[in-house]
Amino acid sequence: MSCCFEGLVGGKTNMKKVVIIALLVVMAGYALWQAIGAKEAKLGIEIGNKAPDFQMKTLDGDTVTLSSLEGKKVLVNFWASWCGPCLDEMPEIEEIHQEYGDNVEILAVNMTVTEKNVEAVEKFVEEHGLSFPILLDESNKTNSTYEVLSLPTSYFIDTEGIIRHKYIGAMTLEYIKEQLNELK
Repeated sequence: MSCCFEGLVGGKTNMKKVVIIALLVVMAGYALWQAIGAKEAKLGIEIGNKAPDFQMKTLDGDTVTLSSLEGKKVLVNFWASWCGPCLDEMPEIEEIHQEYGDNVEILAVNMTVTEKNVEAVEKFVEEHGLSFPILLDESNKTNSTYEVLSLPTSYFIDTEGIIRHKYIGAMTLEYIKEQLNELK
């Protein structure tokens, strides 16, 4: 029987070549599948990463988690009431909130540990007529997770929870619209 098989493949040397080629084809196919196959995004704060989840109370006493907003475009803005550039961009963010409504979730994460007290945050919100959710990062956990070193810092997160843009500093209305319109 082996003599017939050897005749078909041309001997033992050719059989080794066939096995090696078959093995290489399988390995190349697996590598290609790994490269283009669907992968879960890495968790982190870099562009292209899945945004780390957080849970915080709002000024109104509600609890908000980022993960509960998956399926929506989200703008996460880290700010404080004493921050001049934060003050500059708040009217722009309010305008976005009014214009985009339920199509974009705005989460303004207040760096509460740097405030005099929560009343200072409430006063700021009232004076500036802000109607989007104000989250209180009283433990500084979320600010630390997102490595916020300068205020304001903003993250644009797509409907799949992936960070698509990050901006440090006060944003213009045009810039915010441009980034939100690019999100899927």
